[in-house]
Amino acid sequence: MEITASLMTEPGEPLETVSLDLADPGPGEVLVRLAATGICASDAHTHSGRIPSPAPCVLGHEGAGVVKRVGPGVTTVAEGDHVALSWMPNCGQCRHCVSGRPVLCALAAPALLAGTLLDGTVRLSHQGRPVHQYSFLSTFATHCVVPASSAVRVPRDVPLAVAALVGCGVLTGYGAVVNRARVHPGSSVVVFGAGGVGLSAVMAARVSGAEQILVCDPVASKVEEAVAFGATHGIVPGEDVVERIRDITGGGVDYAIDAAGSDGILGQAFAATVDGGTIVCVGLPGVHARPSVPGPELVRSEKIITGSLYGSSRPALDIPSILRRYSSGHLPLERLITRTYALDGINEAFADMRDGRLRRGIVVFDEALAGVPRHDPAVVLAA
Repeated sequence: MEITASLMTEPGEPLETVSLDLADPGPGEVLVRLAATGICASDAHTHSGRIPSPAPCVLGHEGAGVVKRVGPGVTTVAEGDHVALSWMPNCGQCRHCVSGRPVLCALAAPALLAGTLLDGTVRLSHQGRPVHQYSFLSTFATHCVVPASSAVRVPRDVPLAVAALVGCGVLTGYGAVVNRARVHPGSSVVVFGAGGVGLSAVMAARVSGAEQILVCDPVASKVEEAVAFGATHGIVPGEDVVERIRDITGGGVDYAIDAAGSDGILGQAFAATVDGGTIVCVGLPGVHARPSVPGPELVRSEKIITGSLYGSSRPALDIPSILRRYSSGHLPLERLITRTYALDGINEAFADMRDGRLRRGIVVFDEALAGVPRHDPAVVLAA
């Protein structure tokens, strides 16, 4: 079938809105008509070349929509189901999947890096030439074919714009706090970075019962937004950022979440965490980054430093769980949406992201299904 998509011909070049051919779903695959897709920092990093990925490709990995067709053998979803898309499918059989850590799936990881679906092939083409998948999804398009385990059924009353965000940014930040750090009531947390992932971590810390939630970000307006999302203290970093965190928390935080991945943050997080505390690294550093911490103190302090990929989640369980909390009023996820765009406004959206003007930008394909509220003055709807 013919679809409209935003094509990245090579890193650094403007994305082009073009017509592509999309093949039918194969065994274990699902065709989805997108209602909305989020614009994530990972998309921008791939576009800039910071994160290597095969090109040409269709970016986008934070989508939600309606199932239009299922391939042979698919029983988990059916035509007409509303789904949020997970960018990390799983085979259900490797050592990581059977141990309850599907985001580390041994089958999925190589295909993700190769820019293909699980069987090593692609479904997209442009003028007869193959176009790579991005994170199995390629949601900067009106339609996509994805692995069945990437399509997670969601309730029909959930706005698909919100469901799209849960598919990556929200689950990444929320899961880092709930699944990996396991923040407990009465504790203290510092979050470095107040983008969509960082704000999701703030909301997760709040619902987990943290008593003190600190947020550090070099953009003052983002710090103010973090306070509105539940942070108790906002800090614009300077030379004394570690001392300020220690002063506020009486010696250091119990948990530190690095939602940015920028140079120097791990060292600050380590220094600002109490002995026995936990540092969770979420933001992806550059490929040549080699962060370090003081070796003797690492041993003597018994601090835990751990990574968290995709919120250390089980997407099929965690996405519905987060959306239940949203529907019950405990997670104001819709407030993450700063602005919506038409697909041909994707380059403007990337520029807005680089300039720090977005909590989260959304490309809307179907306004009714996406469900972005018109009455919210913080949301600018696409023309």
